[in-house]
Amino acid sequence: MQKFTSIKGIPSYLPIVNIDTDMIIPKQFLKTIKRTGLGKNLFFELRYDDKGNEIKNFILNNKPYNNSKILITGKNFGCGSSREHAPWALLDFGITCVISSSYADIFYNNCFKNGILPIILEEEIIKELSEYSNRKEEITIDLKEQKIIYGNKEIQFDIDQFKKKCLLEGLDDIAISLEKSNKITLFEKNLKNIKPWIFND
Repeated sequence: MQKFTSIKGIPSYLPIVNIDTDMIIPKQFLKTIKRTGLGKNLFFELRYDDKGNEIKNFILNNKPYNNSKILITGKNFGCGSSREHAPWALLDFGITCVISSSYADIFYNNCFKNGILPIILEEEIIKELSEYSNRKEEITIDLKEQKIIYGNKEIQFDIDQFKKKCLLEGLDDIAISLEKSNKITLFEKNLKNIKPWIFND
């Protein structure tokens, strides 16, 4: 998992509430277990018409938003099924930070496990930030300092400190387990001495 420290860029603004995981990545693209290749199908039904052509007025189909790393969106983002393909698709597209007033719990936690920073802010601040998207102006997300810098303003955001550590150090669930590999090996060695019959074939 890539380390997340800070990013700067023009955000995309998608003012739709209750975007579920099927809208983020439809069920027909869930056959793969790879984390790559899903970005082209992100928001598939919003991005393409029935013939597979890009819908011109959808924000992510237009420059500079097709290169956005930051997505500002409506409340209850990521609701619906718990598919981990949703954060995979966002990440493969290039989005590493989502800003919303609320998220579905499972999606929220899956973001951290895949290197995406989901930020929770009040609706009033989200409206301010959306203007930077409309004007195609950059904002900065600083995870270490837990702040967003836009224009001559900055605002702090809250984050669980363990989740913050994982993002800063690029630790997913496997990497967290591997950090304790020495303790696991020692435990197994001691257990083998105490209860050798457990390890008999």
